[in-house]
Amino acid sequence: MATTSGACLPLLLLLLSPLIISSYSAAAAAAEAEAEQPVQVHGLLLSFKDSLHDPAGALATWSSSTPYCNWSHVTCTDSSSASSPVAVSLQLQGLGLSGDINATALCRVPGLAGLRLASNAFNQTVPLQLSRCASLASLNLSSGAFWGPLPEQLAALASLTSLDLSGNDIEGTVPPGLAALRGLQVLNLRGNRLSGVLHPALFRNLTSLHYLDLSGNQFLESQLPPELGGMASLRWLFLQGSGFSGEIPETFLGLEQLEALDLSMNSLTGAVPPGFGLKFQKLLSLDLSRNGFSGPFPNGVDKCLMLQRFEVQGNAFTGELPAGLWSLPDLQVIRAENNRFSGRLPEFPGGVSRLEQVQVDNNSFSGAIPQSIGLIRTMYRFSASLNELNGSLPDNLCDSPAMSIINISHNAISGSIPDFNNCKRLVSLSLSGNGLTGTIPASLGDLPVLTYIDLSSNGLTGAIPAELQNLKLALLNVSYNRLSGRVPPELVSGLPAVFLEGNPGLCGPGLPSDCDAPLRKHQGLALAATVASLVTGLALLAVGVFAVCRRIHGNRSSSPWKLVLFHPIKITGEDLFAAFHDKNVIGRGAFGKVHLIELQDGQKVAVKRLFSSGKLTFREVKNEMKALAKIRHKNVAKIAGFCYSEGEVSVIYEYFQRGSLQDMICAPKFAVGWNDRLKIALGVAQGLAYLHHDYTPRMLHRDLKSSNVLLADEFEPRVAGFGIHRVVGEKAYRSSLDSDLNDKCYIAPEQNFTKNPTNLMDVYSFGVILLELVTGRPAEQPASKDCSDIVSWVRRRINLIDGASQILDPSIPRTEQQGMKAALELAVGCTSVKPDQRPDMYEVVRSLQAL
Repeated sequence: MATTSGACLPLLLLLLSPLIISSYSAAAAAAEAEAEQPVQVHGLLLSFKDSLHDPAGALATWSSSTPYCNWSHVTCTDSSSASSPVAVSLQLQGLGLSGDINATALCRVPGLAGLRLASNAFNQTVPLQLSRCASLASLNLSSGAFWGPLPEQLAALASLTSLDLSGNDIEGTVPPGLAALRGLQVLNLRGNRLSGVLHPALFRNLTSLHYLDLSGNQFLESQLPPELGGMASLRWLFLQGSGFSGEIPETFLGLEQLEALDLSMNSLTGAVPPGFGLKFQKLLSLDLSRNGFSGPFPNGVDKCLMLQRFEVQGNAFTGELPAGLWSLPDLQVIRAENNRFSGRLPEFPGGVSRLEQVQVDNNSFSGAIPQSIGLIRTMYRFSASLNELNGSLPDNLCDSPAMSIINISHNAISGSIPDFNNCKRLVSLSLSGNGLTGTIPASLGDLPVLTYIDLSSNGLTGAIPAELQNLKLALLNVSYNRLSGRVPPELVSGLPAVFLEGNPGLCGPGLPSDCDAPLRKHQGLALAATVASLVTGLALLAVGVFAVCRRIHGNRSSSPWKLVLFHPIKITGEDLFAAFHDKNVIGRGAFGKVHLIELQDGQKVAVKRLFSSGKLTFREVKNEMKALAKIRHKNVAKIAGFCYSEGEVSVIYEYFQRGSLQDMICAPKFAVGWNDRLKIALGVAQGLAYLHHDYTPRMLHRDLKSSNVLLADEFEPRVAGFGIHRVVGEKAYRSSLDSDLNDKCYIAPEQNFTKNPTNLMDVYSFGVILLELVTGRPAEQPASKDCSDIVSWVRRRINLIDGASQILDPSIPRTEQQGMKAALELAVGCTSVKPDQRPDMYEVVRSLQAL
């Protein structure tokens, strides 16, 4: 047996030798390939690096003498792939890179699993060759200055789980071919220029998506695809500000894994489907704000036990808010302002509540303010103005240690103002327009950060507490009460905004009633005899002077000038009239001329002389001008006063040496850098947002244009010319606009066929100003061959190849073009023909701040 085995061994070895040699050769080849792979990867990555412009030297460590896994911004991990034992990820975000991406070399890197080129400045289309990166699982090109269409070729990336192209200028439709990416879990296309209708196949097939963001694509013209409701894995859905219309499909009720749903700032209408929220057991944030929803809000939302934010403001919802909403254990924010909700505000669950912010302004809520509000230790803002609330203010209203803002103005609250001893973080207290009585609590003066106090239009009595002088107030409004006594002197002299009118019993410096007048009365009697002898002569002299003035000024003496000043300036009505000649004219508009007038003390003011002041009486004009003069914002020009004569009103504004934005744009050379232009745009937006949203009552500008943007030092803008329609009357206002052809391009197209002005008309006007800043061209362009206004000029070029480069001001360096493109996109949105596709000024401010 052993002999036989020994005899067979040589034969067996002979038969196996080819297999042994073959196995040895394969192993040697594999070892050799493994040894050569780093060399190959080095070369491919260095070829990719050579195609880039790296001004900061961020890729300086990339060298053939160093293992590529040790290079900066390169990550290597073990891979389960047989073809590549190492998974390579390039983290190249925010390095200031530009140039042409060598995707051909990049996609030959074995095991390339992640590519992050976000927040750079490539200024090119998305490279089609990236579709050859077969092993790529994550591709992030966000905010990389990419433009052009979204390549359908990316559907070839079968391994892709995350695709982020947000914050670029990607345009056109979303290719339905992307539905082939069945393993995709993250799709972020936020903040691009996508348009058209979304194809149902996209959402029918992308059933693995956890995160979908299509927000900020204002040119989309799509309804909400019902197929979205079949994406059972979806956890985050962001569709805000993207032109969606129609109703919420009932299929959305099947999104049981949702944690965040944002449909705000669209044109959605109809009722929210019954049972909405019943199955949203994981929902943390719900935002349906600024749409056109109507009807009652379904009760199902109170089953969302993990909900933290509930935002439905700016719709037309009716009925009561779901009763169980207020008791949700994790709820932090309720925003339901500007709807038609009614009913009573329920008692809050006290110490177990995590509520931080409740805003229910401008609804029809009635009943008393919840007594339990002060028990919520986390509450920092309670705002319920413009409702029908009654009863008294709870004694513990301000007991929350976090309470900072209280606004219960314009309700029917009665009783006295309680002591707010515990509210050490209170910044703003607005109780105006109620029926409050009693005195102003002196304890308000002990609140260390209280800055804004508005107690106007109530029935308060007694004196203004001297303790208020301890505060660093920016606003004190106690007008139209029944206050009496001496006004603390520092409140009169030290405040930028103090309003005391409508209290005949108050006295002090600068007020109609002088507190010291009774003391001087006796002394005055001793001089009476001496003065009497002069009266007759002065009277005769006055008659003579009047006769002379009557001849000089002709018929104007029949309607003498009445001057009202809101700030101490040395000027008279006669001074104004004497200065109204053409050599002082610095501007002309639809309502008259603007004169520059130098006062006796050298100070200069700008006076807008309104010829078409309608038929308002002096009392009516005074009331309107007082309301306008109350506006206080760093980007809104102060109204110093006005002068009235029958048929004519002249408004006095502060003057700035730089003049207006129009003066600067129309200068022979508009030599202002992009940062300063952006500062101007942001300031104008902030001033306009204040008028639209923060000032009470809310106000429209209705004549916004670059000539009404004044420029202070450091290019700080001041919005002027607001509220003119309130002074001249609606009929005269529209007549003046129709007769003026110079500023037509600032007027929103819908203004010609609608009777009710809206804040979106002001947004359109702002968009025109932003286009002026981006292009460096004036709004009216009579010398242009193909169109006379800047909006038409931009629209004809925006969709051309390299259209942006034709539009942007060539005097601004190319390094600033990314921000300019974003501003251009915002301006195009603001000047949309469809009003409902324009952003509101809050959103505009946020967009500009992001730049």
